[in-house]
Amino acid sequence: MKHTLYRLFEHQYLGREEARRILHNIAGGQYNDSQIAGLITVFLMRNISVEELIGFREALLEMRVSTDLSEYKPIDIVGTGGDGKNTFNISTAACFVVAGAGYNVVKHGNYGATSISGASNVMEQHGVKFTCNTDKLRESIDKCHIAYLHAPLFNPALKAVAPVRKALGVRSFFNMLGPLVNPVIPAYQLLGVYNLPLLRLYSYTYQESGARFAVVHSLDGYDEISLTSEFKVAMPGMEKVYTPEALGFSRCSEADLDGGETPGQAAGIFDRVLRNEATPAQKNCVVANAAFAIQVICPEKNIAACIAEAKESLESGQALGRFNTFLSINSSL
Repeated sequence: MKHTLYRLFEHQYLGREEARRILHNIAGGQYNDSQIAGLITVFLMRNISVEELIGFREALLEMRVSTDLSEYKPIDIVGTGGDGKNTFNISTAACFVVAGAGYNVVKHGNYGATSISGASNVMEQHGVKFTCNTDKLRESIDKCHIAYLHAPLFNPALKAVAPVRKALGVRSFFNMLGPLVNPVIPAYQLLGVYNLPLLRLYSYTYQESGARFAVVHSLDGYDEISLTSEFKVAMPGMEKVYTPEALGFSRCSEADLDGGETPGQAAGIFDRVLRNEATPAQKNCVVANAAFAIQVICPEKNIAACIAEAKESLESGQALGRFNTFLSINSSL
């Protein structure tokens, strides 16, 4: 590792296979905490390359707890975090709206790192018991079109770096890997990122993986479609900037999307969205994210049709019904 760190400090880059091997070695306990901290620091000082990110991703996927749900051709909707906006659980709510529209979802999530409430926080607030039992996950998809994967159960290799990450207390390249290492390797993905360089980085990475994807970024810094500003969507062979108004939505403010001060408050907003009792701003941003997720799955549909599907799922109670069924299955493991 010493030789590798010297090279990196001299602004050299790792090759794909070298990055893969290094992460395997980290998980195997071959480096001390100071060396791991040095490696993390490198990627705070410069951007990670596509080859490095893919190599790290391949290593984590090789070490994951494998769960084969490929026959469902699911989608995941996730944000990188790191935007500092403390929104409520927009992506997680959008997952249930997409499930309510009849599409299969496998949501990969964790506790909040840069916001009060991550996906796992809101799940726990509702009594969900996390599992890596494939039969239980299949039952959940079969009965309500959605399964939830709590990341630490499926990526044990990350335990080796957890103490260093916690001690450093800064965002690292490991945060960037989270959206890329859903252990089922979903057929479709909607990913939100907090800046344009990340939008391009993830777009290139997804193109390498062969998955059908959309990467979204609100130009005022949100890692999701917030409807607080124009936003960019990158899909295979296409990048486009949208305005909220062009899609039939009113522009909203940062305060409209705040997730509160506790996971319980964030869960309350989440519940009101699924009950179709939320504010127009809260409801609309969930619908917008769900709509673009539907378009990833069905690229032949225009975005207006996808918005209509998402609205119907939410307003008809289908999204809430899927959520209630999900709770009945997953809170009694």
